[in-house]
Amino acid sequence: MTTIPLRTLEHLTPVLFGHAAFQCLNSGCELGLFELLREKPDLDKAQVGAGLSLAPRATDILLLGTTSLGLTAQEGGRYRNAPAIEELFTDGRWPHFRSVVAFEAHIVYEAQADFTESLRQNTNVGLRRIPGTGRDLYHRFAENPDLERVFYRYMRAWSELSNSFLLANGDFAAVRRVLDVGGGDAVNAIALARAHPHLHITILEIPATVAIARKRIADQGLTDRITLCEGDMFRDPFPTDVDCVLFAHQLVIWEPQENVALLRRAYEALPEGGRLIIFNSVSDDRGDGPLMAALDSVYFASLPARGGMIYSWHQYEHWLHEAGFDRAAITRKSAASWTPHGIITGIK
Repeated sequence: MTTIPLRTLEHLTPVLFGHAAFQCLNSGCELGLFELLREKPDLDKAQVGAGLSLAPRATDILLLGTTSLGLTAQEGGRYRNAPAIEELFTDGRWPHFRSVVAFEAHIVYEAQADFTESLRQNTNVGLRRIPGTGRDLYHRFAENPDLERVFYRYMRAWSELSNSFLLANGDFAAVRRVLDVGGGDAVNAIALARAHPHLHITILEIPATVAIARKRIADQGLTDRITLCEGDMFRDPFPTDVDCVLFAHQLVIWEPQENVALLRRAYEALPEGGRLIIFNSVSDDRGDGPLMAALDSVYFASLPARGGMIYSWHQYEHWLHEAGFDRAAITRKSAASWTPHGIITGIK
């Protein structure tokens, strides 16, 4: 990817006022603007205001923002959703998108005010914005149940947006037992179990999250094929009765040395010929994008744990080799989508 320098001062506006741009998007979501225009396109301002129970001035501000940003379109004084917003409704991704917006608004946004200090100290200073005593964001969710619900809705949505790529391009045909490290509320394990009836999946997670995953697995009728293992991925042994280890949306959280340690643990748990699959967002080796990878790295630097970012392909390949995987057998696959997802595979 080649970046294009900003040519004029006007081009700086979306960056300078990026915080305000997001608030226009979030308010449109929380107030129901986009659902209203989906159901009743071509409403005028008064009709939009009535539909959202907003005063005229508030309606003016909201529509000025969303229309200037291209989230809504206006012609002849009547408003409709932009094509990109309509596409989210048409293909069923709107609920997922809304969950991502809610995550950014209620968990990420405030903590990113500490981004500069996080860079200075090379640690997640923004964690101070989340009440609790846990050592990282995930260990504080038990003390913040409302945030916990927002987070797991987001992670489920983010995974469901991208899992089609994992299911189509992750090579699970030759494996039988998968260890899903840090598998969250089982969203990936459930998708894998449905797509590959021959698989048995074990999820390694902290106790507070295991309780959430257990209910989802039972609700899906998959307790015979998905096993839960309580433990700390950095401290407790990995189960060894597996021939594939999956890190899904996991290695973006941790510092490089922590990632190498996790990959070594996976290498030691696998048999000869065993497979390791890394699935998450990836940045370009040139260090110039994609833009979503760059902006998402602000979150990982500021909040969840001591280190982390959207790492590059080359970094993952280097860590796999350092952990013991054969460099010649390491492969990469990039998703052709608006999210910067990729799969890196290593063979022991």
